[in-house]
Amino acid sequence: MYHRRTLLPVVLLFALVAAGWQLAAPPLPATPKHPVEDEYQGVKVTDDYRWLEDGKSPEVIAWTQAEDAHARAILDALPIHAEIQQFLRKLGDASSPNFYDLELRRGILFAMNSQPHKQQDMLVTLRSPDDLASKHVVLDPMQIDSANSTAIQFYVPSNDANKVAVSLAQGGTESGTVHVYDVATGHALSDVVPTAIGGSLAWDPDGSGFYYTRYPREGERPPQDLNFYAQLYFHKLGTPASEDTYVLGKNFPRIAEITLSTSEDGKYLLAMVENGDGGDYEHFLRGLDGKWTQITHFEDGIKAVALGNDALYLLSRDHAPHGKLLRASLSAPDLKDAKTIVPESKAVIQDFRFSLAGLQPSFVPTPTRLYVTELIGGPTEIHIFDHDGRALGTVPAELVSTITQMLALQGDEILFGNVSYVNPMAWFRYEPASKKVAITGMRASSPVSLADVEVVREFAVSKDGTKVPVNIFRRKGTKLNGQNPAILTGYGGFGISMTPFFDPGIRAWLDASGVLAIANLRGGGEFGEEWHTSGMLTHKQNVFDDFIASAEYLIKAGYTNPAKLGIEGGSNGGLLMGAVLTQRPDLFRAVVSVAGVYDMLRSETTLNGQYNTTEFGSVKDAEQFKALYAYSPYHRVRDGVKCPSILFLVGENDPRVDPWHSRKFTAALQAATASKDPILLISFSNAGHGGIGSAEDQRIAMDTYVVEFLYDQLGVLWVAPEILK
Repeated sequence: MYHRRTLLPVVLLFALVAAGWQLAAPPLPATPKHPVEDEYQGVKVTDDYRWLEDGKSPEVIAWTQAEDAHARAILDALPIHAEIQQFLRKLGDASSPNFYDLELRRGILFAMNSQPHKQQDMLVTLRSPDDLASKHVVLDPMQIDSANSTAIQFYVPSNDANKVAVSLAQGGTESGTVHVYDVATGHALSDVVPTAIGGSLAWDPDGSGFYYTRYPREGERPPQDLNFYAQLYFHKLGTPASEDTYVLGKNFPRIAEITLSTSEDGKYLLAMVENGDGGDYEHFLRGLDGKWTQITHFEDGIKAVALGNDALYLLSRDHAPHGKLLRASLSAPDLKDAKTIVPESKAVIQDFRFSLAGLQPSFVPTPTRLYVTELIGGPTEIHIFDHDGRALGTVPAELVSTITQMLALQGDEILFGNVSYVNPMAWFRYEPASKKVAITGMRASSPVSLADVEVVREFAVSKDGTKVPVNIFRRKGTKLNGQNPAILTGYGGFGISMTPFFDPGIRAWLDASGVLAIANLRGGGEFGEEWHTSGMLTHKQNVFDDFIASAEYLIKAGYTNPAKLGIEGGSNGGLLMGAVLTQRPDLFRAVVSVAGVYDMLRSETTLNGQYNTTEFGSVKDAEQFKALYAYSPYHRVRDGVKCPSILFLVGENDPRVDPWHSRKFTAALQAATASKDPILLISFSNAGHGGIGSAEDQRIAMDTYVVEFLYDQLGVLWVAPEILK
């Protein structure tokens, strides 16, 4: 899962089905049981569908294709299918260009750029955020792959802004290969360097080469370890990758994940090492003398480090679950000598923002200022401090919004992205001398207005009495008569916070009297480290209890009723869907689950599942096994239970969650349910995790299936939005 929000909430639009729609669909395949018995911690467990784990088996391929054909035939036949697809396409075509993942080098602004009518996002440069006419395309993936299956995984410009290293991955695999491009001409250099999944890169100060993360090659470790033990290597431009030199990491943990960053001048290099996906880090600093110093250990509670001109700024959660900021010497760093400059407060200091290049600190030092992103239960805002921690106020921004990124400009000026539930993304410039904010030319516009929409925050009470925030989208004047169709979504894991976002696609859903609710569940980071840890490992059931309480609240408060309530989630949120539908099948009418983890006893047999053990737990630990087995969705399927309608979607190239999870769970549910409601599985053969890296056409196809399934199963009539008229 690599600590990136793996699936944003889907566009919430739906379709009405004609009577008899199942008659033309090819039948579901025969799914025999071939029991395999395992023993965990003295408990014998039978697995009837182990054979579906072998994705290369001809029998499994045929079974998957038959399931896929059955599901697509049903959904393709819906009368509204083409209109929904057309709406989603027009929505994208009418949207404005968007800029994200910005980097600044020598006054040149680098950015990822999504454009209407483009299948993949491009890498561009601009002279200024106010001069969009200066946009220069450095790399357009569509020009190197006519099939549109190649995507930019991440990019890093050299310090002189003349070159840029770009990791390219195909078919959603996220297995990137780094290519180097001349920024002015866009021409590729001869260098081609494979990196680790979720890899990272940093240039040498003189631009003669770069440091990067990679896995061991054949002969360096046993075959079973070749996708683990990530290490740091150096590549000199113009030489073959086989001659790259080892730098650091032979003693890192087996499931280490490495993120690199440099000081502004590139002379200091920081390596952040994460022990799997559980949120523990250690840090190593390469100084001016070329020597490496370990500055933090996993047990120190240091979550993020930012490099200033003459100091290190460290976010500590040691005895401070909301976070405190420390300052240490850059030239001679020693954690025991670090000074606390921003003590813990009620607000939560956000640790990271999620960028293509990896985890980036959510606090930015400038020559005399320190800009800090703070979480307030979901929404974020920027607080300003001087280097001694004296509070200097906040940066003006929209209320109840998300700060997407901060970028230091000249002096103490910053550029920051801001988005809310009702206003699209825009980039602003903050000038501390005047304390004024000015919107730049990099601002998105929306083809639809959400001016008549309100988002209210209410609270559900979980099983143990914990208050759980529920953010509810509704049109002003919505009647709370229990008859509104509603969608509830959540995530609840890996310390990832559900923050405000803008989605014009909800316009049609709200016009149909629909309600959208987003729950801030434990396991996320909305209220600090304690909120995260109370929803991980042996406490994971709290996440499911929080979600069930949120659903019950929507019903009790008069927003909806079980016959009109649908739920949606992906990845860790897919695990959430599997858990709650097996624990409370009576509570929901329809479920959409994308790329979910369902067999919690076998998950760690997969490559990425081993990285997830620091968040989920392991069957090798007695207490963790007990918790995993208690909620594992695949093992909680019971014969004769009436399941709600369910749609599973997977990408066959998914490197984060193996698609066999969905195959096995689908088979078990189809065999066990006493309901006639559909349980469907759609597999995309050239896609990865939740649509990551997919071309625009493929993302629209995925969203269309989700949209029409929920519309149909919740009995909502389609009303064509204005954009179609």
